[in-house]
Amino acid sequence: MEIRKVGVVGCGLMGGGIAQTSAQSGFETVVREVSQELLDKGLARIERLLAKDVSKGKLTAEAKDATLSRLKPTTSLEAFADCHVIVEAIIENLDAKRELYSALDTLCPPETIFASNTSSLTIIEMAAVTKRSDRFAGMHFFNPVPVMKLVEVVRSIVTSDATIATLKEFGAALGKTVVEAKDTPGFIVNRLLVPYLLDAVRVLEQGTASREDIDQGMQLGCGHPMGPLTLLDFVGLDTTYYIAEIMFEEFKEPRFAPPPLLKRMVLAGHYGRKTGKGFYDY
Repeated sequence: MEIRKVGVVGCGLMGGGIAQTSAQSGFETVVREVSQELLDKGLARIERLLAKDVSKGKLTAEAKDATLSRLKPTTSLEAFADCHVIVEAIIENLDAKRELYSALDTLCPPETIFASNTSSLTIIEMAAVTKRSDRFAGMHFFNPVPVMKLVEVVRSIVTSDATIATLKEFGAALGKTVVEAKDTPGFIVNRLLVPYLLDAVRVLEQGTASREDIDQGMQLGCGHPMGPLTLLDFVGLDTTYYIAEIMFEEFKEPRFAPPPLLKRMVLAGHYGRKTGKGFYDY
């Protein structure tokens, strides 16, 4: 199926980034938030990012205006009725996602593809509430979406080959490199990344090295763009803790268990950059 009109549910950091990338790639894009206030906030962020690219010479003013003209903001689910693909990027809560998909399933024609941007939840658990499990997959982008070049397309045990092929073509049209993963918590990237991040917390917790030396060691010793504790602050300690808990529940392997220090920091509200305090102060 040829994708011409895209729906994005959610206009936060991830949803807004997906909507911006879609509109910038030439797709008419409907983007929805639950309130006008959140929608305005998300759209203002997109405008700032585009304006920054114009000021740096990465984008022309005409291209910025064309991108914004292709964005169709809404607070209504009914606006998705004629979209060819809908990418969901709402709160990482299974019940909330299942409620959304159940509603969308009654609104959208059978051929519409549903894709979740979840980083940790199982695709089939969401697809099961719809009548289109074969046209339901994961499409996991990375933050910041306009910059990061990867997207993971996730196949459940019932996702059709045609759906995967369409989403891979769509990902390529967005300028992304697409990798395919099976429907298991963490997919490829988080399955490998999360244990590494948790081990960095354990090394700090055990007093093996300071936070600065841990980060510099991995930056300079392994060529990573940032150290693991800095990366945790960027991703969000709460987000990582939540993903780790889901993966531990699924696999019951100690390497996925959140360390006590991470739990204490999350309980204290020290989530990283977004709260101004994590392993570092911001």
